[in-house]
Amino acid sequence: QVQLVESGGGLVQAGGSLRLSCAASGSIDSITAMGWYRQTPGKQRELVATITSGGSTNYAESVKGRFIISRNNAKDTVYLQMNSLNSEDTAVYCCHADHWGSRRWGQGTQVTVSS
Repeated sequence: QVQLVESGGGLVQAGGSLRLSCAASGSIDSITAMGWYRQTPGKQRELVATITSGGSTNYAESVKGRFIISRNNAKDTVYLQMNSLNSEDTAVYCCHADHWGSRRWGQGTQVTVSS
């Protein structure tokens, strides 16, 4: 099994930056991809960014050019650098890890952007 712990959320002014972290533990060698989704009340969960074990990345159109997903050398921590934040980025951000054909989720971290 894989366990995920997120950190780095908080309150930031519009135009500011935040960096989220997601630390994986357990069967990390089995992880094929990690990433971030976000959710706001009344909306579907939205893909933000993903990174595969091979290093390929994928971003939602709404965050391209502003957000950067990366990972550490041990491949057990994924980061989401969020720049030029705006009010539409306000959401609960959830980390995920794909392994053994299933998806594990973290508990989520709140990001609030004030205008």
